[in-house]
Amino acid sequence: MSHKRLKLLSANIQAGSSTRRYADYATRSWSHVLPAGNKRGSLDAIAQLAGTHDIVGLNESDPGSLRSGFTNQTHYLAQRGGFAYWSHQPNRNVGGFASSANGLLSKLEPVEVHDHPLPGRVRGRGVLLAHFGNGDDGLTVAVAHLSLGAGSRASQLSFIAELLHDHPHAILMGDFNCDPDRPEMQQLYKRTRLQPPALCVPTFPSWRPQRAIDHILTTADLQVAKMEAFAAAYSDHLAIAAEIDVPEHALR
Repeated sequence: MSHKRLKLLSANIQAGSSTRRYADYATRSWSHVLPAGNKRGSLDAIAQLAGTHDIVGLNESDPGSLRSGFTNQTHYLAQRGGFAYWSHQPNRNVGGFASSANGLLSKLEPVEVHDHPLPGRVRGRGVLLAHFGNGDDGLTVAVAHLSLGAGSRASQLSFIAELLHDHPHAILMGDFNCDPDRPEMQQLYKRTRLQPPALCVPTFPSWRPQRAIDHILTTADLQVAKMEAFAAAYSDHLAIAAEIDVPEHALR
């Protein structure tokens, strides 16, 4: 069976805001609602990293509110990174000052893209689902941003498991806000063909990575050749990258 190697990247970009230490959450909180700061420079650095990959999943990408200067950051990164295809899923709007979205950048043309709101105690989380290739044997890529609370994560992972349970070639990536061995993650492994990661790569906080909470999970038929973390400009998360061998028939 012939395979095609794809390079994937998952990045929580914090809307281009800078966080380099815990104190910045308080002292630089203004950057999360105002357009000041070097957000455009951060986006350009993220675009440079993203452009070396085939498919990119984004979390906390601003879809065009005051803090981003009304720039759709997913679209901007697609243009700057050389991606022919992009989609975004706005999830949360804070009074018009700040908005947040999941995003997908791709150099491969998806057959279809769907977005789904996720359940949870607080609204504003979602999963973006893209399908490549034809039929049930094609490649499905899901981008999600899960809640901080374990109870909400459990219901969200149950929902995602329903979406992906019958997909033999699936990838789920994003900010899970939890380690891969948490109890709520087990239902995902039991009810889908997704596998726990063979290698846990710490991604948070970016200035002293201690927790593996950003993941790229794959089904057993997709072979992960490499996984590593990169700085996503000055976000509080590192971006996680993987090289994955996908059967060519899943992309046709």
